[in-house]
Amino acid sequence: MSDESLVELDSVRKEFGDVTAVDRVDFSVRRGEFFSLVGPSGCGKTTTLRMISGFETPTKGDVRIDGRSMVDVPPEARDTNLVFQHLSLFPHMTVGENVGYGLKKAGVDAGERSERVRNFLELVDLEGFADRDPTEISGGQQQRVAIARALVNEPKVLLLDEPLSALDRKLRKQMQVELRKIHEKVQGAFFYVTHDQEVAMTLSDRVAVMNNGRIEQIGTPEEIYRNPATSFVADFIGDTNMLHGEAQRRNGSCVVELGGENGMVLEADTEVNGAVDVSIRPEDLIVADDGDISGTVVERYFQGDQTNYVIESANDLPPLSVVTQGRRGNIERGDELRVDVRPGAPVVFEA
Repeated sequence: MSDESLVELDSVRKEFGDVTAVDRVDFSVRRGEFFSLVGPSGCGKTTTLRMISGFETPTKGDVRIDGRSMVDVPPEARDTNLVFQHLSLFPHMTVGENVGYGLKKAGVDAGERSERVRNFLELVDLEGFADRDPTEISGGQQQRVAIARALVNEPKVLLLDEPLSALDRKLRKQMQVELRKIHEKVQGAFFYVTHDQEVAMTLSDRVAVMNNGRIEQIGTPEEIYRNPATSFVADFIGDTNMLHGEAQRRNGSCVVELGGENGMVLEADTEVNGAVDVSIRPEDLIVADDGDISGTVVERYFQGDQTNYVIESANDLPPLSVVTQGRRGNIERGDELRVDVRPGAPVVFEA
């Protein structure tokens, strides 16, 4: 993957009347990168994608592709293609005709069109499907047809707007693997918009987290998960225990007091003094017979390779989520459980 920027958003703002949907957004997508924009519904991520594709025009700022401003360039003249949430395959066309539709509109002759359709159906593991009707193939296969149709014109940027959201969980996971394989075979950048953080974390080279029209953090999936820049990112990406406390300096180091009179004290790597929010991932609470945190198991969720417990703490803390991997004894609802916080795991934010 090149470090060279292919897509650049420069102080982009989009207003709809009195509503600001996107507010001073800056980021770039590198050539050959799988980049995801993730955030809750209504945060501005689809509006951002539509400004890259040309279906919306920024109120302020600039969108550049390959160094050229796109603000006054219509969608059909941009070197992008879009895979929609709803696939919109043409029901009166075969699979091959669907894939070759853009080539036909571009005036590509029948011989070359047939060759490129065959090549891209092979790319998405659908060789031999050209003469099928779209209604005769599965949902996952229809998804791959839509991707082949978007890629056959070889755009510099493939834009994907929640294309896996309508699939069931098993098929969605299968298509994640397929999408990654397809991306590795082509040269362009993939720009993926989703509210599904699991999909974004699985597929992406880098992830941008958006909230209320602004970018809160950009980084690799590992950076976003382990070193969230804000309490919103920590709470939105993955599961976490978000606790409120008070940070203060003691003997040259910082400690955070959590809970009330019977609360607990954590050492923390922070310069904050005063009110704080503390994020502790469920897997960073370790079951230990002599753990500092004690409580009663009030919920238990078996999930195959892991078990999630919710404990009512006796330390004046809110209910805590604890995840254990593999097999542990017979911990059941109503049992007493003690846990320790993994050293270095808590992330502290100014409240």
